[in-house]
Amino acid sequence: MISLTRQLAVDGLVDGLVIGLLAMGVVLVHRSTRVINFAVANMGLVGSALFSLLAVRYGVPFWPALLISLVAGTAFGAVVDLAVVRRLFAAPRVILLVATIGVAQLAQVIVTAYPEVDAAKTYPVWSSSTWHPLHGVDVTAAQIAVLAVVPLVVLALNRLLGHTVLGRAATASADNPELARLNGISPKVVSTAVWALAGLLATICMILISSRTGSVTSPAALGPTTLMRALAAAAIARMYSFHIALLAGIGLGLLQAVIQFNWLDRPGLTDVIVFALVLVAVFAAGRGRDAENATFSFAPKRRPVPERLRELWWVRNLERFGLAALGVVAIAIPLVVAQPSKHLLYTVILAYAICAASVTVLTGWAGQLSLGQMAFAGIGALTAAALSRGLRLDIGGEKELVLDRLTFPTAVALAALLTAALAALIGVGALRVRGLLLAVSTIAFAVTCEQWVFRQDVFHDGPTQVTASFSRGHVLGIDVSSQRSYSYVVLAVLVVVLVVTGRLRRTGVGRTTIGVRDNPATAAAYTVRAARVKLRAFALAGGVAGLGGALLAGALQSVPYTDAYFRSQDSLMLVSVVVIGGIGSTSGPVLGALWVIGLPAFFPGNALVPLLASSMGLLLLLLYFPGGLVQIGYSARDALLGWAERRLGPPPADPVPSAPQVLTRPERDALPEDRPVLAIKDIHVRFGGVTAVSGVSLDVRPHEIVGLIGTNGAGKSTLMNAIGGFVPAAGTVALLGREVSGTHPAARAALGLGRTFQAATLFPELTVRETVQIALEARGRSGLLSSALWLPRSVKGERAKRAEARELIDFLGLGRHADTLINDLSTGTRRIVELAGLLALDARLLCLDEPTAGVAQRETEAFGPLILEIRRELGASMLVIEHDMPLIMGISDRVYCLETGRVIAEGTPDAVRHDPRVVAGYLGTDERAIARSGSSATP
Repeated sequence: MISLTRQLAVDGLVDGLVIGLLAMGVVLVHRSTRVINFAVANMGLVGSALFSLLAVRYGVPFWPALLISLVAGTAFGAVVDLAVVRRLFAAPRVILLVATIGVAQLAQVIVTAYPEVDAAKTYPVWSSSTWHPLHGVDVTAAQIAVLAVVPLVVLALNRLLGHTVLGRAATASADNPELARLNGISPKVVSTAVWALAGLLATICMILISSRTGSVTSPAALGPTTLMRALAAAAIARMYSFHIALLAGIGLGLLQAVIQFNWLDRPGLTDVIVFALVLVAVFAAGRGRDAENATFSFAPKRRPVPERLRELWWVRNLERFGLAALGVVAIAIPLVVAQPSKHLLYTVILAYAICAASVTVLTGWAGQLSLGQMAFAGIGALTAAALSRGLRLDIGGEKELVLDRLTFPTAVALAALLTAALAALIGVGALRVRGLLLAVSTIAFAVTCEQWVFRQDVFHDGPTQVTASFSRGHVLGIDVSSQRSYSYVVLAVLVVVLVVTGRLRRTGVGRTTIGVRDNPATAAAYTVRAARVKLRAFALAGGVAGLGGALLAGALQSVPYTDAYFRSQDSLMLVSVVVIGGIGSTSGPVLGALWVIGLPAFFPGNALVPLLASSMGLLLLLLYFPGGLVQIGYSARDALLGWAERRLGPPPADPVPSAPQVLTRPERDALPEDRPVLAIKDIHVRFGGVTAVSGVSLDVRPHEIVGLIGTNGAGKSTLMNAIGGFVPAAGTVALLGREVSGTHPAARAALGLGRTFQAATLFPELTVRETVQIALEARGRSGLLSSALWLPRSVKGERAKRAEARELIDFLGLGRHADTLINDLSTGTRRIVELAGLLALDARLLCLDEPTAGVAQRETEAFGPLILEIRRELGASMLVIEHDMPLIMGISDRVYCLETGRVIAEGTPDAVRHDPRVVAGYLGTDERAIARSGSSATP
């Protein structure tokens, strides 16, 4: 039977209120700026430590000292915004999340600079009395303060953000910063006010906590579990409601008290339950409108090498020179340095670089911010150690499963594979979650592993052991018992990992992963399934992390459960390693590991170096070198290429392109003339209580261009999204005679549906060539293993895709833009790249959503002939949304006009142009507008 005493209930309530207060701090910042603040507790250190300093050391009276401290904490929050947040205001939210880790370290540095307080004197409290309101219940003054202050803070926050101008401005600037500016609201001013308020809230929280403990309490002393509980409560509140965050915090506090009292012999049980609650809460939040939709593209940029410079031998081999130099240094270090302790440090750096490569794949490529990769490393380490000494598993009854001892290489390889499978399993639960919300669930996973998973008996040497032994033995017949020989093994594995990840980045595996990160909708329109790509990234990242963890354990020859290396804090540090090195870059993990792990060890007597190698260094690099250390190398490389280009003189004028009249395309059956290519019937789309499309039916026949016109908000794009499967819709959609209602957008694209989007975003961080190659995945998928192992099938496929992409790019006159990032192109050029993607798909039905939106009038006039040429080349049918009346009337065989989600007219362009309902509802009664809607000349 579960026991719950009165005193236990009071203590749990007080703890829960503290958790709720921290959760409200998380909600406050996220609700107003869409950032998850990992410095939610540390920001309060500046004021809470100052309070103790003033009251204890300098004898300032309690209430004036409290007021000064609250003002200092509020000012620190404002300074954080002005110095850090404002500088990174336009950066992706995930970058700001990582920056808050640096802010937490900054607060600790400030506090260490304070004069020391007499440790014999306790933290100031408003009273030293203890009350006994009920029999068996003792309530201290510090607990009374928590019980009184926290509810008042909740009421004040709800009043401030729900019924004042500041609250409305904060909500508006978070939901739509551009629209807020147009309405006279400065998002930056609002951000400063919110962060100042967050500083005040954090200071109140840390003062309440320190009053209970009796000394200045660092958030590090609270442990990662407190932060995880606060994030869990905030996630349950959907990062929005203060009331729910407080109630969730109280519930978690009571849950923790009950479990620790009744199941004292099961450490970590509370963390397992909280992790399950976080998964449910994050999944529910991911389905709502507040789900994080930002693009997490923040990899360092490097300039493509101009084609004429590739003729220079030293330019072609420039990167090889750098890699060769690093290789010589890496091989020479263990030979030059004799101490085994230095060899161990060197091996630890290499192992951390391998673990960091997993963050490159998952966060840098896939855009999934994981704060639990060192947990996967720990699982890999413990699994490898267990396999190397043999296992006896109780499988029920009196039966046991006995596994013989495995050799060191076999144990490491198998542990990496098992960790990859576990990561894929966890990734299934994260398929609907992106970015910041995923960070909450992964930090909860890291804490659960640290507190519960790592303590399971299956991993232990014995019931009283706190480490798992892991002997190395031999690798491929070579004795690796010495640290020097083992360092070469880890170096070789690191080289293999870097080569394989570099190879994957240049194949369809890397391109589609980044494509899904940047634009899942366009990726789906190119037949790429986001779920499959994300699971692949989770599995690959988990396997690499497990491999790195096992090798790290081999260097230590034991796996500590509670000591360094595999704690949740180390997962945060691993993110710092990759961001400092350059996230998304294959060499970033090596540079980051050298900086974070190597610098403090190379300069042990320097007080400044540990700060640069910690989160403080992370913060400085984010502010001034957001691309990381590798961006500095890229800048030097680009400067060298610029010098070489100037030496060659001005480039020759672009030759007049001689595009082929017919592209090389795969053979396919002709469209049947007796049935429509597209037939939709009675389509309804609703968003909540709003009907966007109501009972629309239309068809597109073989080789026909059908125009779709109507006012803004008429439901044209929504209808096209329903046809493509991008929004849920009632009704039937038949493509090439096949019912496709309810199928995934990628499946419809694979059947022959090509789609362009109104914004023409495509994939900002990929080049034109890579974008076309993603579309070419529809003709042949890039396999993970074949690409990683450089099998002939993969090499042949990549060469074929590159040749096909070159042909399509030249056909549309995009040759000089082939290696230009999509983000650097004009809108008109991006529109042509979209058409190249449709050609690559070999689509049978093209759905074009405003193909001339954002294009200059002169370029618009050229789009009519280009669209007709694309139709001729593909032999396809088209459904086109367009506001340019001369264009749409000139190229269309038939036209439908929508108004408020219904078809009000259909027929030939001339008939629709003169329909009274179209004239009154869309063209207007101005004769000049009607005349302008006449057919334009067709080529």
